[in-house]
Amino acid sequence: MRTNVNPLTAVRNLGILAHVDAGKTTVTERILYATGTIHRRGEVHDGTTVTDFDPQERDRGITIFAAAVSCAWDGHRINLIDTPGHVDFADEVERSLRVLDGAIAVFDAVAGVEPQSESVWRQADRHGVPRIAFVNKMDRAGADLDSAVASIRERLHPTPLVVQLPVGTEDRFTGVVDLLRLRAHVWSDGGDTAQVVPVPEDLREEARRRRRLLEEAVAELHPGALEEFVERETLSAGTLAGALRDLTRSGDAVVVLCGSAYRNRGIEPLLDAVVAYLPSPLDVPAVRGTHDGTAQERAADPRAPFAALVFKVNATPTGRLTCLRVYSGTIEKGDTVWDAGTRRTERVGRILRVQADRHARVDRAVAGDIVAVIGLKTARAGSTLCAPGAPLVLEPPGVTEPVVSVAVEARRSTDADRLASALARLAEEDPSLVVRTDPETGQTVLSGMGELHLEVAVEKLRLAQGLEVNVGRPKASHRETVGRGVSGFVFRHVKQDGGAGQFAHVVLDVEPLQDGFEFRSAIVGGRVPQEYVRAVEAGCRDALAEGPLGGHPVTGLRVTLTDGATHVKDSSDTAFRTAGRLGLREALRACSMLLLEPVVEVAVTVPEDAVGGVLGDLAARRGRVSGSAVRGGSAVVTATVPLAELFGYATRLRSRTQGRGTFTARPTGYAPAPAVTPAR
Repeated sequence: MRTNVNPLTAVRNLGILAHVDAGKTTVTERILYATGTIHRRGEVHDGTTVTDFDPQERDRGITIFAAAVSCAWDGHRINLIDTPGHVDFADEVERSLRVLDGAIAVFDAVAGVEPQSESVWRQADRHGVPRIAFVNKMDRAGADLDSAVASIRERLHPTPLVVQLPVGTEDRFTGVVDLLRLRAHVWSDGGDTAQVVPVPEDLREEARRRRRLLEEAVAELHPGALEEFVERETLSAGTLAGALRDLTRSGDAVVVLCGSAYRNRGIEPLLDAVVAYLPSPLDVPAVRGTHDGTAQERAADPRAPFAALVFKVNATPTGRLTCLRVYSGTIEKGDTVWDAGTRRTERVGRILRVQADRHARVDRAVAGDIVAVIGLKTARAGSTLCAPGAPLVLEPPGVTEPVVSVAVEARRSTDADRLASALARLAEEDPSLVVRTDPETGQTVLSGMGELHLEVAVEKLRLAQGLEVNVGRPKASHRETVGRGVSGFVFRHVKQDGGAGQFAHVVLDVEPLQDGFEFRSAIVGGRVPQEYVRAVEAGCRDALAEGPLGGHPVTGLRVTLTDGATHVKDSSDTAFRTAGRLGLREALRACSMLLLEPVVEVAVTVPEDAVGGVLGDLAARRGRVSGSAVRGGSAVVTATVPLAELFGYATRLRSRTQGRGTFTARPTGYAPAPAVTPAR
């Protein structure tokens, strides 16, 4: 008897996550090669990879923009997004994770967990994205699977379940032992496919020992496996695979595989693991949204009302390309969809299956698909598209506040309008870029996540738009906070200029808070009606835009409305909102305020003989060293440094280490700035 199988069970939407230079793009390239999607292996160092197609990516040798590709393996369609590894492009990762069902986390077999791999892991945690781990570069000198797994356990805190044993070490790495089926996959030099052979004799005892450890670890975590383990004192391969799938999808454990993507070793077992352990669109919870304040769910069903989330927008020479994840329903060429953000309808011109910078037309897309469409004019990253008759708003990806700014201006005055239009397009494509006009100087200011982020944006203006621009020195974005607050601060807003006047009387307490902003009301006896309390809160939030020290945004405070008074005729929402705004501004001037500057955690990798100079340089940059370690013959120094002190650090580090030093950085928040920040 033939049963109908839902085709969505054969779909996997996943991303590749890792620290910069761990091998994400090479893993993606080898997946495309193994699945027959491409017929020639590209290399990052040659600038010939499929997903790093942008000229800047090929020149710099790093992934900058998240790129989607589709391929097929073992009867399954895999929609894959290769994400950036550099911290400056963390928002690209955030937008990708919002629409993915699973991920492959790639780790360097020598370095283990690095700062940005820890950051992207936490991002995946927030989105509840199940992961499997791939320990890459097993052919490198100093590669150690056990050490890499230990760093996963210690720094990321999941339970790692290692399902492979490497065959050979470092440059003699030739394959892996499958601990579930106790067989080996061995690759010959220059060979593209593995030979499945019995476990080498010298590894049989170790393989049996590790298989036993795997069974015990799985039995501790999975009730069904525990039952069989108690009864039979062992686990079958089928039970083990089923338990690993359940533990991966629940997030209780992470399956760990290993290989060398550069040498094309370990990719086929990785693809098998993707199919076996990572979820399909049917295995993840139904997407949640709201309509008129009411929560709703949409199941991954092609027959349900259409709902999709836009996660990327590209301006191409042939038109505006809008990338989206379809969560429910079906969309066809020529359909009309409702943009819940702009509250207007749009018409779908074409639907494309994306292959990085190449596209294949398709007639329609269904629930579970990741596609691009042409014809949408106003949809932005984070927009919800839905059926006009069944509106829904999905939660958009979060956008991180920018921390670095530069002033930009067109070199030729005749290009000023073109520059304004090009900057608006950049901000539309990348919501983590913010364009504003400085009210004091009249300069156009471009803000982003770091020096590299802004360099890439400016270079894109030059390459794609043909604009010549002048760029000012980068500046860190400061914040202001309350060091010592005030109590019982009285503010009266009275305005009478004919007709109805404005009257609002508020009494505010302002106190420091660890982070963010909190508003409370301690009004008793109805002295200020509730609707006016909400207006006071709105006014206080308005006041946070500019602090008294230098006009920087204000954070880290709690405001309590303790008392107030109204007028029978002249009080209104507008009056109390104005009182909240002006009253908090005056209260902040009476507080003891602190200037905050962004700080980052840096990991500097240098030869051991250069450590002394690096430590001295970090101290001169107001850095606080938090640790050091030796990995693979190099020293890794970690420190917390003000972001402003890192501008130009890459050049200084290269000169101090004869080009052998590298560093990575990730934001860790804000810290009090000195009264005068020395110029560098």
